[in-house]
Amino acid sequence: MDKVVGSAAEAVADIPSGATLAVGGFGLCGIPSVLIDALLATGVDELEAVSNNCGVDDWGLGRLLQAKRLRRMVSSYVGENKEFARQYLAGELEVELTPQGTLAERMRAGGSGIPAFFTATGVGTQVAEGGLPWKYDDVGNILVASPEKETRVFTTAEGDKEFVLEQAIVADFGLVRAWKGDRHGNLVYRDSARNFNPLAAMSGRVTIAEVEELVEPGELPPNDVHTPGVFVQRVVALTPEQAADKRIEKRTVQPAEGATLEGIRQEANPGG
Repeated sequence: MDKVVGSAAEAVADIPSGATLAVGGFGLCGIPSVLIDALLATGVDELEAVSNNCGVDDWGLGRLLQAKRLRRMVSSYVGENKEFARQYLAGELEVELTPQGTLAERMRAGGSGIPAFFTATGVGTQVAEGGLPWKYDDVGNILVASPEKETRVFTTAEGDKEFVLEQAIVADFGLVRAWKGDRHGNLVYRDSARNFNPLAAMSGRVTIAEVEELVEPGELPPNDVHTPGVFVQRVVALTPEQAADKRIEKRTVQPAEGATLEGIRQEANPGG
């Protein structure tokens, strides 16, 4: 089955306001930036996004956030996004902060048909006991707090140990970015850009993948495939310009041999 669609706009055209999105990426690495921009152009709002973080102020999910299109975020950290922190603390955005490994497993479980699972992460904290602020009002009072979760003691190799029950996440749509993909939806991610993308692909009922290089069926060695096509419903082939448009949050470089600290400062801030 050929799953390639003509454009990112066509691929996201049926995503409605109020939908839940599982979005791949970590920081700005491996984010489906083209699909996010296409979604922004549709004007949909009241979205709930499940993603490790919310991009930065002017890129990735941060663009949807700036436009006030997000109602709720399920993520692991605020990261480098000042607007994310501002909206959360001002009561404009509901945020369910979730331990990173737990978030990954909740997404994987959702794609595997597992409704819930027990984990040791969060036992003895507000993650299990409830009370984490999910949403504030405009003066800092907690409007919505996390609920108390079921805990249970299991016998392990180390003896009896308490675990907390976590619910799986199944999103209406999954948005991911892959290095290579074929027309059947089989995807390969490159290096650290793999991150949350396979999990977001599994978690979405309808998953849309933007791919930097589109290949024909049979060209991807089966052992190299990270996300099988069964998890993907639509594929968007990026242009070379779109594929090359990758940003980083903080650029860190090693000084050249013989460089002085003052010279490095001048290069970084030529006007200062």
